[in-house]
Amino acid sequence: RFAEGLEEILVVEEKRALIENQLKEQLYNWREDVRPRVIGKFDEARNWILPSNGELTPGPIARLVAKRIARFHTSEKIEARVRFLDITEQSLAAINPPLKRTPYFCSGCPHNTSTKVPEGSRALAGIGCHYMAQWMDRNTETYTQMGGEGASWQGQAPFTSTKHVFVNIGDGTYYHSGLLAIRAAVATGNNITYKILFNDAVAMTGGQPVGGGISVQRITHQLFGEGVGRVVVVSDEPEKYGRQSGLAAGVTIEHRDELDRIQRELREIEGVTAIIYDQTCAAEKRRRRKRGTFPDPARRVVINELVCEGCGDCSVASNCLSVVPKETEFGRKRSIDQSTCNKDFSCLNGFCPSFVTVEGGALRKPEPAARGAQPDLFEVLPEPALPSIDTPYGILITGVGGTGVVTIGALLGMAAHIEGKGCSVLDMIGMAQKGGAVLTHVRIAKTPEDIHAVRLATGGAKAVIGCDIVVTAGPDALTKVRTGDTAVFVNTHETITGDFTRDPDMAFPEGELERGILEMAGKEKTDFVEATRLATSLLGDSIATNMFMLGYAWQKGTVPIAAASIEQAIELNGVAVKANKAAFLWGRRAAHDLAAVQRAAGPAAAEPEAYARRYKDLVVRVQTAEARVVRDSDTLAQAVARYYFKLLAYKDEYEVARLHTDPAFLQSVRDRFTGDYKLNYHLAPPLTAERDPESGHMKKKAYGPWMLQAFRLLAKMKGMRGTAWDPFGRSAERRRERELITEYETAIDELIAGLTMANHAIAVEIAGVPEHIRGYGHVKDRHIADAKANEAALFARFRNPDMQASAAD
Repeated sequence: RFAEGLEEILVVEEKRALIENQLKEQLYNWREDVRPRVIGKFDEARNWILPSNGELTPGPIARLVAKRIARFHTSEKIEARVRFLDITEQSLAAINPPLKRTPYFCSGCPHNTSTKVPEGSRALAGIGCHYMAQWMDRNTETYTQMGGEGASWQGQAPFTSTKHVFVNIGDGTYYHSGLLAIRAAVATGNNITYKILFNDAVAMTGGQPVGGGISVQRITHQLFGEGVGRVVVVSDEPEKYGRQSGLAAGVTIEHRDELDRIQRELREIEGVTAIIYDQTCAAEKRRRRKRGTFPDPARRVVINELVCEGCGDCSVASNCLSVVPKETEFGRKRSIDQSTCNKDFSCLNGFCPSFVTVEGGALRKPEPAARGAQPDLFEVLPEPALPSIDTPYGILITGVGGTGVVTIGALLGMAAHIEGKGCSVLDMIGMAQKGGAVLTHVRIAKTPEDIHAVRLATGGAKAVIGCDIVVTAGPDALTKVRTGDTAVFVNTHETITGDFTRDPDMAFPEGELERGILEMAGKEKTDFVEATRLATSLLGDSIATNMFMLGYAWQKGTVPIAAASIEQAIELNGVAVKANKAAFLWGRRAAHDLAAVQRAAGPAAAEPEAYARRYKDLVVRVQTAEARVVRDSDTLAQAVARYYFKLLAYKDEYEVARLHTDPAFLQSVRDRFTGDYKLNYHLAPPLTAERDPESGHMKKKAYGPWMLQAFRLLAKMKGMRGTAWDPFGRSAERRRERELITEYETAIDELIAGLTMANHAIAVEIAGVPEHIRGYGHVKDRHIADAKANEAALFARFRNPDMQASAAD
């Protein structure tokens, strides 16, 4: 009856055809003269029109519907809409943002350590957060459904020269059906090591308890009962397993720092072995600490940025997003984002003396710059005219998972409900709770019945509240922008992505991201705001940023809900009510008078820089030579100024001691911490440090507060540097550092003597080679080797005119 009288039925369904095939089957034997044409995934010519792969969005569906009904009906409105969709699609096809917000392990996540595999090994993934290891250069590939962990290896093992693999599996998956996969692996007799993460929560979907009373102890007994050959429990707190721990007989207990050695041992054992990696989920730690149900050690990590060399070894060791870049006049350094740090402390394993732990005391909540300000600091804020909602009004909110973006959408939904309006909120989060992209679609109308779709269509946003510039510059967000009509507000803060943990030189492409947004939205409709800096300075916490952005957008007249309703929704939410209302108000103030808010927040302070005569003489010589050869350019002189300084200011024991006793650093610690605390220094003194028996590298250990007095004494002895009485000067590392200075001077002399217009650009590259000489000890040795190889290749081009010409071409 439904099909009777129809010429064509178009079936739109996600993924593969289901209803389409059922319709075709039901209508198959109907008379040909009445049977309608049924299309969906393919048209009548077998061309793909609604593919099964990827996502079906309203734009392509609308164009298809317009095309199919065109033989019956069209209109100027339909044609205009199709043209708009075509133009938008062409514009978006050209958008290739230089940076993407990819989901990543949380700061302090156990997987940052647990998913590492030894050199020469590979791992398989499954369902769970560890799935993300596949895009982290950890030699982890492919995944299976729950209960299929390792099944692919059972098929591969007989046909490959690889003798062994690791398989990652979570405790929730293990309890669900993963134990059956282990049973199958034992039955096949393949060489495989299961790494079972016991993190005490179903972390990927919200931190629910696993249930069933599962424990590390029970898992060890089950594994041995299934026939697993050897079981090792690895923990960041191995001391909690005493003699009466309840573990199965034969289980060994190790610290997580020994994971690499343990994996190397297990991969040599035939059959099935298992590692139970016991460490609580970082996100759950954070939640439970807020509720007071989980121990919160009075211990924090800080980095002395002047000691830091920016080598990135701490990021390699920890894979942690709380180790963030900090740009200084001395180059890129590292800092710890205390607002996101979950106290995993694996960053301390980076081979660098810049790490200091603050033991005791508490993190001082930053004093808001605006605290104590008079109420009349700003004039009474004008009330903007609220936009019309005669047709449903679309707002897109973008941001980073885990920072409260979803909360903003929920507050708008509640505020609309308070006013009796219709509202829909759709959160596109995927794996966003792991630091990925979040896009919240909000539609507000006079009544709920006026809203027919919860997702914003192409060009359907009247306002974009961009809490993160990376997500806002992506195609998923820009698709919703209609040029000249959509108001776009963007937080310009440079929130790093997971790529930074593996690329210490990764530059944040703020300019390119801004250009992409401007091209789509238009300059007149776009506001870029330093929201994170302003919110942190004014309110003492970066978590206020998103609410600040909402206040900014509201004051600009782009949110069709009264401010009083939004504030009432904040009160009903019951979380940090005073702080959220203040953030909303400061955002409004910034939209009204940004200059006044910037003054209230205060400027960032700059640091001075000094120059030695030897340094100045070389720089002046380069300036003179460059001016003779290349007019209106000082790029070579600038490169020498930066990198000759870097080599001269090498950080030996005397310099590290001086920088750790620098009053400015000690004051910065006092500014950040309060209470009775002490400082511990994490060092590997070259004359006394133990060496790792496998790698031969020096091992770091903690030194207590007494080390500060030793540093002060050592700093006063810097006059011994380079003399016969220098106890450190004869080490290979110190000799190599002095050689680098003279080698650089010799290299610059050659550049000055042979400088031409043709080889000027290559000369600048050569002068910048020390940029990549970073770190301490074995880390620095590796960087020196790479830098010198690059320098040799560049000099070959500098000395060869033919190579210069080909490079120019």
